[in-house]
Amino acid sequence: MSRGLIIGLVVVGLIVFWGIGVRNGLATSNQEVKSAWANVQTAYQRRADLIPNLVKTVQGVANFEKSTLSDVISARASATQIKLDANDLTPENMKKFQDAQSQLSGALSRLMAVSENYPQLKATENFSELQAQLEGTENRIKEERDRFNGTVQQFNNKVVTFPNSLIAGFSGFAEKGYFEADQGAQKAPSVDFGTK
Repeated sequence: MSRGLIIGLVVVGLIVFWGIGVRNGLATSNQEVKSAWANVQTAYQRRADLIPNLVKTVQGVANFEKSTLSDVISARASATQIKLDANDLTPENMKKFQDAQSQLSGALSRLMAVSENYPQLKATENFSELQAQLEGTENRIKEERDRFNGTVQQFNNKVVTFPNSLIAGFSGFAEKGYFEADQGAQKAPSVDFGTK
């Protein structure tokens, strides 16, 4: 064998092993994104599981606004219907998922705000416990979304940087979508205590 052929085979072998290493790194990073996504879904599922108990507790209060309860029930149904597989975390799909979850968050916020008008409801131990669990769950959702975004950033960095992007393109790895702030979140809410 000629020396040039041996050097050529060694170079080709090194390139192949490098490509395998990059491919395996991308696959591992993709699994980390899937795991982070599963944690996000678990947190959202916990919130969805708390809502029926919250609604039952609130329904027990006479004259509670039926439209507010209907909004919560409807928003929960919409949010739980959107199933997003970890392999389909495109920006468009993430937006659909996030929009449904935001509707549910808004309906729950209105429910909590309206419940302030019902002292007998606020005094109920079950309602107080559910409210505390819901607040804790919202904090978990935020933490899991933050972790997910960090994991997606690491994955996307691997996918878009050269020369990894060559292997990513051949292997079918594409950028994943992030959770983003809700529309209008950057604008501070106006507060009016009626002191004009």
